[in-house]
Amino acid sequence: MTAFATADDLEKRWHALTPTEKHKATTLLDDASDLIRTTCPDWQQARPSTLRRICCAVAKRAMLAGDDTAGVSQHTETAGSYSESYSYSNPAGDLYLTSAEKKSLGVGCQRAFSVDMMPEASP
Repeated sequence: MTAFATADDLEKRWHALTPTEKHKATTLLDDASDLIRTTCPDWQQARPSTLRRICCAVAKRAMLAGDDTAGVSQHTETAGSYSESYSYSNPAGDLYLTSAEKKSLGVGCQRAFSVDMMPEASP
């Protein structure tokens, strides 16, 4: 199956990618597309632009983690009287959908229906 977005789509939404980043982005966009297909049963009802946007956002989150933060959940540096602290939002570079993205794809949205329990009267 094809990905919902390309590395060029990700570049338009983020920044120019190096050849190494493009290769990684292509793999992550494929994985993000698979995540959407397996997590969201009604993904076919979403517009192509919505699928492209969400696919790029998922891949970007994973790429922002970088290789030097693997497994880091908090980082503090101190030099003399100065201190700097970081908390990484996705230290392992996991692929995930936010609740807003799931809602855009129809996951968790309420639906209503009715069932007629009365059979039609025969003449």
